[in-house]
Amino acid sequence: MGDSYVGAIDQGTTGTRFMVFDHGGQVVADAYERHEQIYPEPGWVEHDPVEIWETTKRVIAAALEEAGLDATQLAALGITNQRETTLVWDAATGDPIHNAIVWQDRRTTDRVEQLEREGKVEWIREKTGLEADAYFSATKIEWLLDEADPIKMERTRPADVRDRAEAGELLFGTIDSWLIYNLTGNHVTDVTNASRTMLYDIHEMAWDDDLLDEFSVPEAVLPEVRPSSDEALYGTTDPDGFLGAEVPVAGALGDQQAALFGQTCFDAGDAKNTYGTGSFFLLNTGTEAVESDHGLLTTVGFQRSGEPVRYALEGSIFVTGAAIEWLEDVDLIEDPTETAELARSVDGTDGVYVVPAFTGLGAPHWDGRARGTIVGMTRGTRREHIVRATLEAIAYQTRDVAEAMEADAGVEIGSLKVDGGAVKNNFLCQLQADIVGTDIVRPEVDETTALGAAYAAGLAVGYWDSLEELRANWHVDAAFEPEMDPDRADARHDRWLDAVECAKGWARDGVD
Repeated sequence: MGDSYVGAIDQGTTGTRFMVFDHGGQVVADAYERHEQIYPEPGWVEHDPVEIWETTKRVIAAALEEAGLDATQLAALGITNQRETTLVWDAATGDPIHNAIVWQDRRTTDRVEQLEREGKVEWIREKTGLEADAYFSATKIEWLLDEADPIKMERTRPADVRDRAEAGELLFGTIDSWLIYNLTGNHVTDVTNASRTMLYDIHEMAWDDDLLDEFSVPEAVLPEVRPSSDEALYGTTDPDGFLGAEVPVAGALGDQQAALFGQTCFDAGDAKNTYGTGSFFLLNTGTEAVESDHGLLTTVGFQRSGEPVRYALEGSIFVTGAAIEWLEDVDLIEDPTETAELARSVDGTDGVYVVPAFTGLGAPHWDGRARGTIVGMTRGTRREHIVRATLEAIAYQTRDVAEAMEADAGVEIGSLKVDGGAVKNNFLCQLQADIVGTDIVRPEVDETTALGAAYAAGLAVGYWDSLEELRANWHVDAAFEPEMDPDRADARHDRWLDAVECAKGWARDGVD
């Protein structure tokens, strides 16, 4: 297998990456390109699906060219993607009817509050494992079918969208479905992405008729749901297409489940936290869908062909890496690599706490009307304090989720595998160990999201034979043990919770 490889498309919130891995799980090619973030109104976030597809083709071509590889050397392609982001396209032409509505988007908060008033939150949670929140796809597709002003479809008026959807002329998907459709022509999603739509019963493992009725989603628009690692394949690329080769597309996972798989968290009790635009803490609970009493999500972890689904508990933190980007946006830093040095230059935050609730608060607080807040500033506050407080906020949010995770699962998390761009920051990793009070373990290959997608695809086509092979590929780069006095960590976390209360409920309709 020396001359064959597995490729992974990692389509994220801010950009698209293509990576190629060898049999040892090592990176042999890598290319990345950002795409535009579109903010039509406050709290609204959109992406251009056509731009995402064009970017995907460019990064695949760039990575292969840079490494001197030919597409015929790819044994399989896997896909991992920003979850919940929702789009609808024309089944005949492939043209999107509107920009994709991103997972961060809050335009359907009113609809969620209507569900709360109608007492439907627990009903939704029992079926889907999810909180009723604008984060998920159900209210986004409902908005697209009822409110969207169609683009690129001259014969379609806004009032026609729902009629065309019911006639099967339109297709709905998350980003994985959009990429699979463009790669293979097939309308497919995997179990992990389906489980994030708030339309899928994770116990019956099927689209739920009652939920489809609630959100007025026609069954005709839905993709076929397949295993995350699919020996039957999602399809193959067109040999006459941009790749010039017939490559099996055989694996897909939502980005956080892909990181769980890439971190080889295959067994019940294994946990990982991924630090990207947001942070997502997942605990493998095996074949049991553990219900949360502490604001966590019960979700599908992964499924291999012919095997039972594996479930996970998840804590979704909406803003972590994006908080560091915000520091750049407001000119407190010029580059993310500055944050560690600035944070170390002061002994603490001088009483400053940053709550980066720019798009509301996720687990375990779930407040869509919370907003970004800085408390505790004085005339002595300097940018170093704010930068350090922003890094500390990432650690505090992770502790919030870790405590909820331990309470729900009845286990103590002895060590936590971490990945994502932010974990290159040693200061943050040590801070995370101190605040959470557990060992933090960083692997050599920290792009585990792409690696997980590659593993899923490679297993499906026999490039790798077993999970044991994948475990053998996993190696520690660095480990961080708690050094802070536990009482001090507890006191600082308590004060953080006070700051969170200040951020809650801030956004009100009609009030600037």
